[in-house]
Amino acid sequence: MWEIVIAAILGLMIGSFLNVCVYRMPRDISIGKPARSFCPACEKQIAWYDNIPLVSFVLLGGRCRSCGSAISWRYPLVEALTGLLFAVAVWKEGTAFAGVRLCLFAALMVGLVFSDLEERILPDEFTIGGAVVGVLLILWNPPEPALSRVFLPESWPKPALALADRVSGAAFSSGAMWGVGYAYQKLRRREGLGLGDVKMVMMIAMFLGLMATLQVLIVGSVVGSVIGILYVVVTRKDMASYQLPFGTFLGAAALLIAFLEREIAVRSAW
Repeated sequence: MWEIVIAAILGLMIGSFLNVCVYRMPRDISIGKPARSFCPACEKQIAWYDNIPLVSFVLLGGRCRSCGSAISWRYPLVEALTGLLFAVAVWKEGTAFAGVRLCLFAALMVGLVFSDLEERILPDEFTIGGAVVGVLLILWNPPEPALSRVFLPESWPKPALALADRVSGAAFSSGAMWGVGYAYQKLRRREGLGLGDVKMVMMIAMFLGLMATLQVLIVGSVVGSVIGILYVVVTRKDMASYQLPFGTFLGAAALLIAFLEREIAVRSAW
């Protein structure tokens, strides 16, 4: 029980840091300088007691102490969501490798979901950096290889087989995503998918593997299309020019698949 509580508190703190990343990374502002958070409206640095996850937002009434500007609801939402995901990850997987891995993946997805939703940008720090983290986790605790056993000798060390498995899966899924985007651009004469989406799929595959990533693509595409069309119709936006935050839907689908991975595998076995 205490592990879950501690995980939730840690998630709140990580969520606070993710808010800094979501605001600064798309604007090419260093996440280290200034070290302390500042109000986007008046740019005054925020005191530590006004920067306590969730608590400060409630005590301040959702407004900056210095200028009175409204604080975006994204801040408490990201903090609460990250805290919840960390708690659920530890509840499902414990505090060993599987739990830590799921927490790391959740943090990366939350950062990408809200970066794309707010700025239509998927920062390389999350996508490429996340893929590097995925590689390190594979080498630290390699999963059971699947595809690589078909074309590589089983005498190879398990980490090498597992890494080859995930790299080939990442290349296939991200390559397919790039191909769809390229074909769309040629047919419609405008960009449909950015390289950020391609790199995001690559990172997801390094964490989840090929089959789970294909499930993410299916769920994210279907849900994104339905919600996107409904949003365009309700708000009367131009269907041809509206830029769908596809990375947001991919990230939400990836979280769903990652947290239900075991349940999905059991049902597939039946």
